[in-house]
Amino acid sequence: MIGENYLLLPSGVLAFGESIQEQNVDERVERWKENIANTAFFLILAGSQTSEIEGISAAGSTAVSRRYTAVADAELLLRGPNLPKRWPLPPLQAGVSPALISYVASSFLKIKPTIISAGLLQTPPFTHVSLESPEKGPAKCLSSGNAMENTRVKLLLDGGFKIGKKLKKSLLITECVPGGTSTAFAVLSGLGINVNGLISGSHRNPPSELKTKLVKQGLEAAKLQKNPSSVELMSAVGDPFQPIAVGLLMGARESGQEILLGGGCQMLAVLALALNEMEPESRSEFVGKILIGTTSWLIDESLSSGKKRNSFIHLMNHVANHFNVKILGLASGYRFNDSNQKVLRDYEIGYVKEGVGAGALSLLAQIKGLTQKEMIKRCDIEVGNLFKSNNKKACKEI
Repeated sequence: MIGENYLLLPSGVLAFGESIQEQNVDERVERWKENIANTAFFLILAGSQTSEIEGISAAGSTAVSRRYTAVADAELLLRGPNLPKRWPLPPLQAGVSPALISYVASSFLKIKPTIISAGLLQTPPFTHVSLESPEKGPAKCLSSGNAMENTRVKLLLDGGFKIGKKLKKSLLITECVPGGTSTAFAVLSGLGINVNGLISGSHRNPPSELKTKLVKQGLEAAKLQKNPSSVELMSAVGDPFQPIAVGLLMGARESGQEILLGGGCQMLAVLALALNEMEPESRSEFVGKILIGTTSWLIDESLSSGKKRNSFIHLMNHVANHFNVKILGLASGYRFNDSNQKVLRDYEIGYVKEGVGAGALSLLAQIKGLTQKEMIKRCDIEVGNLFKSNNKKACKEI
């Protein structure tokens, strides 16, 4: 035990959340360990013009590069650093795409994702599921207060629900949505949850003031009634990932499945949007088979300039208290202090932190027995391979 809201498990994974002592953490983790090979693993790629606001996201150092981040990250996860790819990874200020960590972990686990795509400007050059016409394109910027048509949100929600309801196995949901922490901030705020100063992002120091300003603009422009529905909120200030994930989550719970939400603020937003749609007396049972899975770097982050605190855990507890439920989170215990690669050590000083299911896949690998030393070694090798393949590509282009 390392604190009231934390529990260090024998595998090195950290469990966290209020009233953690009341939850049978070991039993829930053991179920995931046994079921990893029989898990439906989904990666949802989506686009929003929110990501093109200057300074909003570090998931690509330019607005143009952030338009193809999702498809490039998915290619890296699917094909690894060595195989040729259609889309190059966008340049980053620091660090390396979390898809590299996801690739290493998923290769160890021997699981591959089913990819669902919505709102991208590119047609992904790999097998994927589309729940709408690819011509729809990205959602509008959340500041418009009219990010998506109501009919679009309902179509994506219904499509996700149908997939989830058919599942006969545990579900892992992951995402890649540049600008997604901003839309998460917006829908959580729209639900009446105070999340100011608690929303992370890909920047080392997330642009909280900019996000707050955009969210305020969007919610004011939307002119929502009191206690809006989740569909109304997503239509106003959301992104295409959210309705797909909410639908998947609700469908899978209806079919009785265990669910691991792989990510941070965006997955808390999805869970909150789902809880908002159900009767209060059904909520505790609903979250009973749901875990949030993230990275130790996100858990470490403290966004408050005052006393040191773990912002994400506070955010999770705010969501839990708002809906009067108990949410349990798990964080991978891997650290990159001893890595030979600077782009991996950058994670230790606050860059990137999470994405493409890096936390959830890592913690599953850790639960399954991949040691800290071996994880670093494998990631170091794959970063080397990534640099080699990038250099070869550059030479060919010259």
